[in-house]
Amino acid sequence: MTDANRLNEIVGRFAADSGTIHYLGEDGFLHLAAASAGMPEPVTAMIQKIPVGKGMAGLAVERREPVNACNIQTDTSGDVRPGARATELAGAIVVPIFHRSDVVGALGIANRSERTFTDTEIASLIEAGRQLADERYGTSG
Repeated sequence: MTDANRLNEIVGRFAADSGTIHYLGEDGFLHLAAASAGMPEPVTAMIQKIPVGKGMAGLAVERREPVNACNIQTDTSGDVRPGARATELAGAIVVPIFHRSDVVGALGIANRSERTFTDTEIASLIEAGRQLADERYGTSG
């Protein structure tokens, strides 16, 4: 199954409106592997390549933990970059994608309305990321 198909499945399972998958490249940057339909073109262009430590995806990878915003339109934590507001989304979460113990990317989903993700949802999203990594990199080793 392609990353785009898997992303659509994950977005649907979590009743989200949007999502992205990024994988770490050999250059140390996160590269967009899939974005759900409806992502504005200027946003898609901005998120093609993300430095680790920048934006929600880059911070999730750097911190090795989820980065969650109930409403990215009003977030003042500093975790949300100004460009994220152009998505017109509100409740968002990005989790690191783990392959075994290594972080290999980031998986993000978001809703148009405010949303707080539960611990159970966060654990399920991290597991979905592990499954993506297993499909991409294999399960052996």
